[in-house]
Amino acid sequence: MRLRLTLAVAATALVGALTAPGAAVAAPQPIIGGGTVSSAPWAAAVLSNGSFTCSGTIIASRWVLTARHCLGGTMSVRVGSVNRTSGGVTSGVTATYSQSDLALLQLSTAINTSYVTLSSSYPPVGSNNSIYGWGMTCYSGCSASTVLKTATVQVTSTNVTDAYGGRAIRSTRVNGNAWRGDSGGPQFYNGAQVGVASTADGQSIQNYGSVAYNRSWIRSVSGV
Repeated sequence: MRLRLTLAVAATALVGALTAPGAAVAAPQPIIGGGTVSSAPWAAAVLSNGSFTCSGTIIASRWVLTARHCLGGTMSVRVGSVNRTSGGVTSGVTATYSQSDLALLQLSTAINTSYVTLSSSYPPVGSNNSIYGWGMTCYSGCSASTVLKTATVQVTSTNVTDAYGGRAIRSTRVNGNAWRGDSGGPQFYNGAQVGVASTADGQSIQNYGSVAYNRSWIRSVSGV
């Protein structure tokens, strides 16, 4: 996942897009802290020119949701495996669509699995949410995690902006935080996806593009 970040927080610039190594936009990294995941049939590892670049989710048989800043090169996905290098089902991408820092990938192969539920509302400020991704496991000097990771974060605002000026959800670390390579990965509240990883500081704060804000666009493109 690539997390491109440029956050201004308390006059401090947070720079660190959530992107994986080799990504066109930024250098990558997975979740710092948190823990590993044993099963995630909805998880999608996003590849550019055959190399891991971002995290994502499958929302329907031919549609994967990820971040706009992940787009570039020849795109493909691996779905249904917690290991980004093997297992699951792979598919090419026939078309891409973007709005704010969200992107929809149209798959060349229909994939039958468990799809995520997309939220039409914002998570409450103060609520604990879960994030997932294959990003870096430390601030620097690490490669992207091979196994999908998860962490708990706490929502502090639902009215900040993502890397492209769209509405985003800001959260702070509880037991882990997003970093490069986690870009495009999901944030869940009450079992539904509320956000798509966009920017982070690699230490505590992350901004996830709002699914609710972009819900009508997602539906108009994918039918979901």
